[in-house]
Amino acid sequence: MEPGPPNRRVLVLDEDPEMLRILDRLLAAAGYQALGVARLPEALAALDRNEPAAVLVGLDAAHPDPAGALRALRARSPHIPVLVLADPRRLPAAVASLRLGAEDYLLRPPDPFELTARLTRALERQDLDSRLHLLQDELARRSATRTPVTQSSAMAGVLERIRRVAPMRATVLIYGESGVGKELVARAIHFASPRREQAFVALNCAAMPAQLIESELFGHEKGAFTGASARTRGKFELAHRGSLFLDEIGEMEPPTQAKLLRVLDDKEFMRVGGDQSLKVDVRVIAATNADLEAMVAGGTFRQDLYYRLKVVTISVPPLRERRADVPQLVEIFLDELARGNAVRRKTVTAEAMAALQAHAWPGNVRELKNVLESLLVSTPGEIVELADLPPAIARRTSRVSSEAALLPGTTLAQMERELIRRTLEHTGGNRTHSAQLLGIGVRTLQRKIQEYGLSIPPKRRRPRARRGAILS
Repeated sequence: MEPGPPNRRVLVLDEDPEMLRILDRLLAAAGYQALGVARLPEALAALDRNEPAAVLVGLDAAHPDPAGALRALRARSPHIPVLVLADPRRLPAAVASLRLGAEDYLLRPPDPFELTARLTRALERQDLDSRLHLLQDELARRSATRTPVTQSSAMAGVLERIRRVAPMRATVLIYGESGVGKELVARAIHFASPRREQAFVALNCAAMPAQLIESELFGHEKGAFTGASARTRGKFELAHRGSLFLDEIGEMEPPTQAKLLRVLDDKEFMRVGGDQSLKVDVRVIAATNADLEAMVAGGTFRQDLYYRLKVVTISVPPLRERRADVPQLVEIFLDELARGNAVRRKTVTAEAMAALQAHAWPGNVRELKNVLESLLVSTPGEIVELADLPPAIARRTSRVSSEAALLPGTTLAQMERELIRRTLEHTGGNRTHSAQLLGIGVRTLQRKIQEYGLSIPPKRRRPRARRGAILS
């Protein structure tokens, strides 16, 4: 879809008719259409009716307090930038308006060039925020094109629970070891819910310094702290009407826990450095690999927040408990990684797949994906053989393969492949002898060798007796 023409409407709230005429002329010269009103109710009605790109609020000697107007305007349209046009005698009030949600201020009567520059800068910043929001939403959508895959009964229960809780508004707490795919479960909940058309926003609480996490969650006002050169929206504001995923929630500091609890209870928050409450509609999905109940007992995690988060709980099993999922995960990751790295997709032999499936994967799904990405880059051909795997996965292949054949969830085809491999190894690659032992024809054996990608061990040679030797 092609983007529409840019919004050039500017709502002007000022009780001075002469100032409205001046601003109408200046804005028209800069290519904007001024919508002038004298009273706040008219301005609020114009916001609903016309949806301007920005708002100019007059602050003169007769009306030195912009707080009421700013709060009303920001509550009605929190994403539209508001600029204050202040009488020089009311400069402190103009500066204070920045903490009330104003984007910037100018002194009246406005200089035409400064008016255009300040307005353009505010609109560019607002456009950047909107583009960032859309980009985050699009990235979330692209990475959630697949729900968690499973061939195992352990994950089947997780998928059923996702289907049941997705339509609800309740908070969800996801338990699982690091790397099991807790974020994928959270995305599956979001994209199966009525909020699927809105943003999915994620924040890793462990990767964020304690002094910055509040700003990340709630945003901050211009000048709230050193380096805060502009007002910034936080994750809650970006996730409005969507879902917010808080990973490693156990790493959150107690003061931030208290503020998070307030948002969950009251559905409102204030930006850092601000004094205006913003209403928000966000479904929170949290995840942890820690024992939150033990942390509550130890006093490091708030009990009230713990019970507020665990309205619904989902436990994601580690990969070692669902090894039947490994072949399907391998195929999905190879497709995804090949596209992402712009290289040709590789194929894993049955022998290498059996070794991958038998590995314990202490790093879970994340470790499996990292190994496959390394193989995609380092393997010279288009086939990943057993010898291409990392030594920790490929060593003692006979033990690995035999263990893989006995794992619960192993398919009959995988067991048949392992039996044929071991029989060929026993006969030294003699296909006739192997076929006899297996009770199948030689041509059938040959077809299955090709189907399973088996390598044939060299035939064992009997030592020749020297001429004239005495055989005993």
